[in-house]
Amino acid sequence: MIQTMEQLRETVCCCEKCGLAATRHNVVFGVGNPRAKVMFIGEGPGENEDLQGEPFVGRGGQLLDKLLTAVDLDRNKNIYIANMVKCRPPKNRDPLPEEMELCKPYLRSQVALIRPKIIVCLGRVSAIQLIKQDFKVTREHGQWFEKNGTWMMGTFHPAALLRNPGQKPEGLNDFIALREKILQVCPEVYGQQ
Repeated sequence: MIQTMEQLRETVCCCEKCGLAATRHNVVFGVGNPRAKVMFIGEGPGENEDLQGEPFVGRGGQLLDKLLTAVDLDRNKNIYIANMVKCRPPKNRDPLPEEMELCKPYLRSQVALIRPKIIVCLGRVSAIQLIKQDFKVTREHGQWFEKNGTWMMGTFHPAALLRNPGQKPEGLNDFIALREKILQVCPEVYGQQ
């Protein structure tokens, strides 16, 4: 049984359960504070992430970092970022249901090891998987759902905000709502270094 994040990382890096393993450059495991109370979950790595082995490092990642900074969060200090699948789907397509199903135990293990009090789903794919199957980002972004003692919110994927810059103010409002929820549920996040 996996008991540490390092054991889990070693297991995931050797995974060949689905076809995504054949075309990846790097497994994109996750990044951040393994004791974070706030966890962000996207859908899967893109090209830059696959090349660098870290989630959200392209243009979308730069926007995510700006949104995080606006609410005093930092991927290297007080949050953790992961994805539904750990390998890049070809041509940045959505991960297939069977790919997510095979990768889901890894994400579950990450969540179990981190034990976040808040999970933010970045985009439709992760929100549908983690919050509810009929989640509509444009209608339900920024709304809070409680599941098994964990608060969950879906928001726009940073890449979607780059494609639709008119939604950036709504995206920022979601992060402001996140800061308020952190202050209610786990204010110690702002003391984490």
